[in-house]
Amino acid sequence: MIRKTVANVEEALKGIKDGMTFMVGGFGLCGIPENIIAELVKIGVKDITCISNNAGVDDFGLGLLLHKHQIRKMVSSYVGENDEFERQMLSGELEVELTPQGTLAEKCRAAQAGFPAFYTPAGYGTEVAQGKETREFNGKMYVLEEAFKADFSFVKAWKGDEAGNLIFKGTARNFNPAMCGAATITVAEVEELLPAGSLDPNEIHVPGIFVQRIFQGKDYEKRIEQLTVRTLK
Repeated sequence: MIRKTVANVEEALKGIKDGMTFMVGGFGLCGIPENIIAELVKIGVKDITCISNNAGVDDFGLGLLLHKHQIRKMVSSYVGENDEFERQMLSGELEVELTPQGTLAEKCRAAQAGFPAFYTPAGYGTEVAQGKETREFNGKMYVLEEAFKADFSFVKAWKGDEAGNLIFKGTARNFNPAMCGAATITVAEVEELLPAGSLDPNEIHVPGIFVQRIFQGKDYEKRIEQLTVRTLK
């Protein structure tokens, strides 16, 4: 059985260069590849394009890369929790491509499945459709969206094995599965790395064929983006 394990995050990110396009899993701060993001900040890679549902918050997640001005372009669907993101977008420092959330997910999935493009009704008649092919099917208009093209996909899973099979926990199973195999190289960081064959096949969410490198992460903060508690009387 092919082993996909690498010793650490440094080895997992070999081949990273300025100007590349990265897919980054997560939703808000849930299921983000914390170790990988920290290493990208450390090595100082710049002029990158990030495909991610959002850009984290000001002091965590992709917000750390934004503060270092390492991101040239964000392709996202939601940007409301990051003041620095807003400032850079409005000032013209950051190029932003806003994409409907379902379309963002499907552009990942299409790349994963090897489909070059697909039609969707989302965005028809809006700025999202400008410059894109449109077509009518059964009396309804659709927009042609192309699959993403990325150099690396960075995902975070709960458990994985040496063959690259992955299991996600709870809502961390958001954009992560769709981004596996959707780029030239998929790197997975996991909380628990087990020997190949240890996982129950019926519980695996992503088979190892979609993963090229896997390593065990450490020191996860798992921050809560917004915590609301009830005030006891």
